[in-house]
Amino acid sequence: MSSCRETFSRVAAAVVVALASHSAMAQTAFAGIGRVATPQEVAAWDIDVRPDFKGLPKGSGSVAKGQEVWEGKCASCHGVFGESNEVFSPLVGGTTKDDVKTGRVARLNDSSFPGRTTLMKVATVSTLWDYINRAMPWNAPKSLSHEEVYAVTAYLLNMGGVIADNFTLSDANIADVQKLLPNRNGMTTNHGLWPGKGMGNGSKPDVHALACMKDCIAEPKVASFLPDFARNNHGDLSQQQRGVGPQRGADTTRPPAATPAAAAAAVAAVAAGPAPAAATVKPASDNASAAALALAQKYTCTACHGTDKKIVGPGFREIAAKYASRSDAETYLAAKIKSGGQGIWGPIPMPAQTLPEADAKTIAQWLAAGAKK
Repeated sequence: MSSCRETFSRVAAAVVVALASHSAMAQTAFAGIGRVATPQEVAAWDIDVRPDFKGLPKGSGSVAKGQEVWEGKCASCHGVFGESNEVFSPLVGGTTKDDVKTGRVARLNDSSFPGRTTLMKVATVSTLWDYINRAMPWNAPKSLSHEEVYAVTAYLLNMGGVIADNFTLSDANIADVQKLLPNRNGMTTNHGLWPGKGMGNGSKPDVHALACMKDCIAEPKVASFLPDFARNNHGDLSQQQRGVGPQRGADTTRPPAATPAAAAAAVAAVAAGPAPAAATVKPASDNASAAALALAQKYTCTACHGTDKKIVGPGFREIAAKYASRSDAETYLAAKIKSGGQGIWGPIPMPAQTLPEADAKTIAQWLAAGAKK
């Protein structure tokens, strides 16, 4: 994994140099077109952290601080203990104290072990730090401070039994923590993707993946640990809002054998209720619609919601139709935008959104009025 990142970093650097050269050439050949990137602009893009920790900013974060950040910004998708759910792969689990000593995760060779977690596979701490820094949380990437990134990385490692509860991860000791990573010796360069000759398989990429095309064992999928007689003891879980935890979106009113499509259709039909009368949908002005759509794009709502169709979450008009008959639709939708949740539209959670109250209200008004373009 880290070798792939090293290659990507080299390619990215070459692209930056090429763009800068092209910009300089454009200034010579075409007056007024293009310019050389400023040091500040280059620095804004140059945020990757290499396996040798070059590029790692100074800072620190404790396990305790990491737990606080995790529960507030990470657990809604990844579970309280990194166990995740049917949507996101588990991050923690499958490693032992012996793995920390040897640097090789024994269960990676155990075909009977259900699934592969991130801590079982990752070979460098820099990969964890870099990905959390640039891509998390899902709804607000790059919004974490350096202290929070150090802290969340520390909390993940603590859950995996790598570091102690009172540990504080920092740029000064991260290289020492690397020596404890369970799969630190599991990395290979024998794939032809490492730059240069003389490493691995002589820089000949394995594009056929023959080793992965036979004798493959289907990965087991555990949908529920609930016994049949207890599935509906607490009502239909698919209609309940649960901020964290492993049970997501299971329609417990039906036996496990019910097809997902049929179950989802039944849940949607019950939740939607009778079709709303046309008069209940208030028209929105063109200006109001344009403003709401602009906000939806600004806060990346459109990455998960289409106007007329589902992407990851339901389409905006589908949401509008579902709540058109509610007299408190605007208030309800504004609150849902801010708080997030999961279960009503399926197992995929929507994280809480950090946008101003006024902007949430504008989007909610547009949805309540029919989500017109």
